[in-house]
This record gives sequence, C-alpha cells and structure tokens, in this order.
Amino acid sequence: MKLYSLSVLYKGETKAALLKAAYDVSSFSFFQRSSVQEFMTFTSQLIVERSEKGSRASVKEQEYLCHVYVRNDSLSGVVIADNEYPSRVAFTLLEKVLDEFSKQVDRIDWPVGSPSTINYTALDSYLSRYQNPREADPMMKVQAELDETKIILHNTMGSLLERGEKLDDLVSKSEVLGTQSKAFYKTARKQNSCCEIM
Repeated sequence: MKLYSLSVLYKGETKAALLKAAYDVSSFSFFQRSSVQEFMTFTSQLIVERSEKGSRASVKEQEYLCHVYVRNDSLSGVVIADNEYPSRVAFTLLEKVLDEFSKQVDRIDWPVGSPSTINYTALDSYLSRYQNPREADPMMKVQAELDETKIILHNTMGSLLERGEKLDDLVSKSEVLGTQSKAFYKTARKQNSCCEIM
C-alpha cells in the first residue's frame, strides 16, 4: 500500500488551480520522477475539473487509484495511491486535509493562489503519516487488532480441543491404571500373607 501524491486544488469555472501538493516519487527512478510528478499534477487537475461540486469519486488509472473530493465551496483534494490502498482511509485523509487547509488559508486566496503563494506546510507530514493506513486510521488499527485476536482465538480453541482429547485419553489410562493397581495390591497381599515378620 502506497500513497504517491496528496494535492489541494481550487475548482474554478473552467479550470482547476493547484494550491498545494506533496509527492512521494521515491519508488520511481531518478530520471522519471519529474515527469511522474507532472503527470500526477495534470491528472489531479483533470479529475477535479471533471468532478461535480459536493462529490467524492475514485478513478482507476492503470495500477493507480485517484481519490477525489470536491467540496461545495470549490476546495478540492486528490489522493493518488496504488490499488491496495483503502478508499475509506483516503477519503478520511482528504476530508481532514481540506478542513485544516480551509481554517489556515484565507478563502479569498483560493481562486488566485498557487503552490508558491499559499502558506500551508502540513501536506508532507500527512503524506508520510498516512503511508501506513493501519497506523494512521483508528478504524484500520482496530480492524487489524480484531483480525489478530480472531487468529489467536482460533489457535487457542484448536489447542483446547486437542487438550480435551488428550485429557480423555489420560482419564481412560488412569482408569486402566487404577484397575491394574487394585489387582496388583490384591496379588501382593495374597503373596505376603504366607510370610510373617518375626
């Protein structure tokens, strides 16, 4: 599971303007990184331009999933991730980023803003923190813990059932041993009855 980009855009009447973005292109070769970053910026703008206000969508492009959230106030966010990244976590991230962005950046700066003029630095930290959705998202963390607990419980139940069978074997062996010890005691008593200690 990997996040490649996190972008905040403003959906204008005809175009979408990039306000701020963070990228993780470390998995690409050095010579591909700039063109991959440009492609992600272009794709993010295109998806926002084609999305309606107040909508959320996930668009599949080759092995990538682009999650877009366009608010009613035209502030938009795009996450580009691989196919395995959970959609719910991506939309939670977008909602959190857009809420924080709208509180820190004045609304009059959105239509005319650009990455160089907008002062918002939290995108890089969000991008790195959400690389592992299980750590970043409480629901994913709880689900992972439940899955682990379920596996442990299955293993415990299996070993308890095995122990139950082994206990049944021990009980039957102890009954046999008890019967044999009674027989041995009777035989030993008969044989000792002929001898007297002086």
